[in-house]
Amino acid sequence: MHARHLMLESPAMGRKVHLWCYGHYGPPVIVFPSAAGFAHEWDRHGMFEVLGPLIRAGKVKFYCPESNVSQVWTDKESSIAARMQRHRAYEGFILDTLVPFIREDCRWEGAPMTAVGCSLGGTYAALFALKYPETFRRVLCMSGRYLTTELTGKHNDSDLYFNNPLAFVPGLRGEPLERLRRNTHLTLVCGRGAYEEGCIEETIALGQLLKEKDIPSVTDIWGRESRHDWDWWQRQVVVHLPRLLG
Repeated sequence: MHARHLMLESPAMGRKVHLWCYGHYGPPVIVFPSAAGFAHEWDRHGMFEVLGPLIRAGKVKFYCPESNVSQVWTDKESSIAARMQRHRAYEGFILDTLVPFIREDCRWEGAPMTAVGCSLGGTYAALFALKYPETFRRVLCMSGRYLTTELTGKHNDSDLYFNNPLAFVPGLRGEPLERLRRNTHLTLVCGRGAYEEGCIEETIALGQLLKEKDIPSVTDIWGRESRHDWDWWQRQVVVHLPRLLG
């Protein structure tokens, strides 16, 4: 399997950012890491072993950036304003540095992005699709959290509001809503088993909300045998990612 490690200079982040790339050809997929925030996370947990046939067949290229999740969603000490400022910096890295790099690397001007993620990686994938649907055309979110006030001690403000899907999506109407209907598709997956508390309730709630808003989406709820863990995310990604890639 063709793998590369790069350090991308990010003006928004004010530092270089780790990026792992897997695959030699195919449409690009951005992988957002979970609460660990590591760029090599999916490789370490065997996700690319189960996706190996797609990669070797030249059907997909994966781009795995690190995230600053520990300074945003799992930071319990900083103010909400500081945490959201760091999240905006990460958004700047993704939109202004990573996406242009991927399009140049794929030699595909304007290439649509597919994004995937597990746990908090699923949260990131959903946020990028809901906020930037012209760029993120398809996303696969496994065991994500979509009521982000649950991650901030219930504290809320205007910055957090627009990074809290179950808060801002109900208010979408007019052109912002039409942008989502025209441009993006969300696949939400979660199991009912161990350690999915919060994730399952919020997945069902967001899935129902997307349906009510007529935003293209699929919600796939797995049984009580499934867990909030990598062996189940391996099974889920094998089911859903080939469909997203067409």
